[in-house]
Amino acid sequence: MARRVQVLIVDDSAVVRETLAAIVSSDPELEVLATASDPYVAAERMRERAPDVITLDIEMPWMDGLTFLQKLMAQHPIPVVICSSLAAEGCETTLRALEYGAVDIIQKPKLGTKRFLEESRIRICDAVKGAARARAGRRRMPEAAAHLAQPKLTADAILPKPRSDAMLETTERVVTVGASTGGTEALRVFLEALPADCPATVIVQHMPELFTAAFARRLDALCAPSVKEAVDGDTVLRGRVLIAPGNKHTLLKRSGARYHVEVRDGPLVSRHRPSVDVLFRSAARYAGRNAVGVLMTGMGDDGAHGMAELHAAGAQTIAQDEATSVVFGMPKEAIKLGAVDHVLPLERIAAAVLRCCG
Repeated sequence: MARRVQVLIVDDSAVVRETLAAIVSSDPELEVLATASDPYVAAERMRERAPDVITLDIEMPWMDGLTFLQKLMAQHPIPVVICSSLAAEGCETTLRALEYGAVDIIQKPKLGTKRFLEESRIRICDAVKGAARARAGRRRMPEAAAHLAQPKLTADAILPKPRSDAMLETTERVVTVGASTGGTEALRVFLEALPADCPATVIVQHMPELFTAAFARRLDALCAPSVKEAVDGDTVLRGRVLIAPGNKHTLLKRSGARYHVEVRDGPLVSRHRPSVDVLFRSAARYAGRNAVGVLMTGMGDDGAHGMAELHAAGAQTIAQDEATSVVFGMPKEAIKLGAVDHVLPLERIAAAVLRCCG
């Protein structure tokens, strides 16, 4: 039996520590090494035994999570997943943790419906396993799905498969992008390389709700194109980048010559909401060979089957290479399906997109 991923949980709330420990322990690939109420206790636990992954709260007594994260990355780098409350005012601070070296963000678990609790468990366990894979230099980890209570749904749950008679080619191109673990910084690099009049772009980055709005604002301040969180009905325009809102699926639609997005609820698809598979399938259906698909770093296979549908519809497809991916999961799965036209390092993807768009 493969060694389980050892997790250190750091949070000042005893209830959160207990809940996270129960969630982590429910996954046969994960094991709670220890819990800690603040960074000083965490340091003591780490002296006894180093964890594979740390889940870390931001707001804690004695030392805040950002300060602890900076010290950790400077002295003893260990993959960190930020566990944050769903509060708009804290989103900017939490996103700063990604710049300091955190691998991912998860929402603190809380009481809710049975569906909410199950989806929360899936997201938390997947984030921890993604962080472990990033740390281990993309080592092989066993696939985790057989033990889940809910089936792993495909994009069929949201949208029928694309027709064989995809939209006729036009002069306008639409770029669709998917990313997960490590994607926040990868997307920054990609978008900073695009000109102000870049092709119309729609992005799915796996991230909790509210954080996507702060993420879009951060990118808008850094990049030449306009970047915003997508709202249902937004027109997809040259020079505009739309970020799918967390906890909502985002689809590309077409009405005459106008492309727009549809933002809707629905079940987890490929274990995610928003799902890259849903975005890519909608692009295959409504844009066809007018689309360009880009799949970046991330754990799992979300986007791989959607990219295969894009490829079959005549779209140009690009995957980030292993050397520059934090986790070479999603791109690898698309490559295995024969769905990728170009496998490129991160710094060359923007130029390739512009070439594909003519």
